[in-house]
Amino acid sequence: MKKISLKTYSVIALFTILLLIAVIGILLFYQREIPVKPVAPAPPPSMAYGIRIDSLDISYGAVTNNQNLSSILSSFVTADLIDRISKEASGVFDVRKIKAGNRYARISSRDSLKKTLYFIYEINPIDFVVYDFSDSLSVYKEKKKVTHLVKTATGTIKSSLWNCFVENKLDVNLGLALSDVYAWTVDFYGLQKGDNFKVIYEEVFVDNKMVGIDRILASRFHSNGKDFYAYHFEQGGKGAYFDENGQSLQRSFLKAPLKFSRISSRFSRARLHPILRIKRPHFGVDYSAPKGTPVVALGNGHVAEAGFKGGYGRFISIRHNSVYTTTYAHLAGYAKGIAAGANVSQGQVIGYVGSSGLSTGPHLDFRVYRNGSPVDPLHLESPPSVPVDQKDMVRYKELVNRMNAELLK
Repeated sequence: MKKISLKTYSVIALFTILLLIAVIGILLFYQREIPVKPVAPAPPPSMAYGIRIDSLDISYGAVTNNQNLSSILSSFVTADLIDRISKEASGVFDVRKIKAGNRYARISSRDSLKKTLYFIYEINPIDFVVYDFSDSLSVYKEKKKVTHLVKTATGTIKSSLWNCFVENKLDVNLGLALSDVYAWTVDFYGLQKGDNFKVIYEEVFVDNKMVGIDRILASRFHSNGKDFYAYHFEQGGKGAYFDENGQSLQRSFLKAPLKFSRISSRFSRARLHPILRIKRPHFGVDYSAPKGTPVVALGNGHVAEAGFKGGYGRFISIRHNSVYTTTYAHLAGYAKGIAAGANVSQGQVIGYVGSSGLSTGPHLDFRVYRNGSPVDPLHLESPPSVPVDQKDMVRYKELVNRMNAELLK
């Protein structure tokens, strides 16, 4: 066999080394990080009321006095569509409840026709109703996206709870909520200088704007040398306020102040008066019952008035706490011991059905006032005064400890 010369070996070795270098170079070239020009992400679609409007126009307005839905829409859509709205909206929103001052929006096509595709009425800062004209008419309700922010407020009483909130530039609605929480445990008419409070609550934001107070989460109210605690806790799907031992802060009202045969007149802001024959508000419920039927106190309280009062006839007013007051009119007479200044208990007989004052027959005119404003007695919410269930007590104590970490700072 012919021997390969040293020179030939050297050439082969050099060629092999050069080949390896070339291969490694090619591999490194393809494995290197090639810079990529960043691409800006597409902007999110412009949305309003859950509707994509990046290719549409939107304009806003506010309901003026004496305006209704028909008068607002008359320049936007056909009369035929307006006539159909009342049928389509049935069970969704009562168009008669449109209020002056509330905002609305019109979404229209971005062309020469400016066709109205959607009309939105804001029922309140959160809820709105959409009238969709884009295809066939449809009506539906939606809610705006809501965010909650937990905040803490403190104050020391100098004269009254109201003045304390004004002086500290706190939302007075928080003061009303606080008085509701402690309605049955703190006498807000008997507050003294130096009484103080700390409250943890949630503010509600819509479109980055604070629109109200959602609820009080926990609070401590120091009054007359004693601390009163309140914690919002949910059990059985319902929330209520309890003290540090799990006892309810709320008390229940009776469903009605008497056993009655029928309701002869309901709560109304424009009732035709049966004697005066003019329309005037009737902020109560008339219970028709035989003369002499016993009338009882809706709840524990203090008799603020008891005597003859013009068209109300024989009249009783009971202050139950700093929030609720009830009145009983057209009585035939009073039960023994009922006079201004007397204390009464829930279910105690205070008087008897009659027809005194401006009345067409025996009945009880019964009214309820919340923070001085009349409310419909038939829609009065009276939470059950039951304590935290034993099966929920561990979870409740965890809540109390968590809230106290902030309340006791």
